[in-house]
Amino acid sequence: MRGEPDPGDSSVERLTPVVRRLILLRHGETLYNASQRMQGQLDTDLSDVGVEQARVAGRAIATRSPLVILSSDLRRAHETAQAIGAVTGQDVTTDSRLRETHLGDWQGMTHHEVDETMPGARRVWRDDSTWTPPNGESRVQVAERMLPVVDELVAGLDDWGTGQTPDAPVVLVAHGGCIAALTAGLLALPVANWPVFGGLANTSWVQLSGHSTTADDAPVWRLDVWNATAESADLGVQ
Repeated sequence: MRGEPDPGDSSVERLTPVVRRLILLRHGETLYNASQRMQGQLDTDLSDVGVEQARVAGRAIATRSPLVILSSDLRRAHETAQAIGAVTGQDVTTDSRLRETHLGDWQGMTHHEVDETMPGARRVWRDDSTWTPPNGESRVQVAERMLPVVDELVAGLDDWGTGQTPDAPVVLVAHGGCIAALTAGLLALPVANWPVFGGLANTSWVQLSGHSTTADDAPVWRLDVWNATAESADLGVQ
């Protein structure tokens, strides 16, 4: 039951009748990933390894019966999202606001080339979410363009967290850097603490839960899972 909470049960699940599950899945491997080359918003394809990773992750995520599958419009993310839809029979919608961080002049360069050109800059970029690569965007700016996507889903999906399958998640398929930024933004972390999130492996995912008293209330987001994989993760509701 998702009605009145049991006075003897103090769990968050019982105290917040509406719980929206949100899964943020990173795309499969690309040749740029394998060669430590910075992609940003360059539109690259999955490698053969990435295609297989997407297939395995797609089957795992599909067991959750996603309510909606939404993807970045970059091919590597869209192809990964389609691997889920191939199992569930769902269409995948794309949204350019889910693209990876624009890395400006760094796009297409290897890590070594960036370090030679701007010694120490990648460390500053990792440690300061307000810092912007030359002609690129910061993680704070990335979160600002991505957060409205989630807000619109909350407002537009009446059966998210309610209805016949209240635990059915919304799945967003995107990119490692922007997933970290979106997660920090949803959790309303102080910007100085955003670098606390480590790297997200290819086809690993994040699960958050948005808790609210009624479907009309804005959810308070909590982090359930970080960097889960199809091989090791417990996909059960947290």
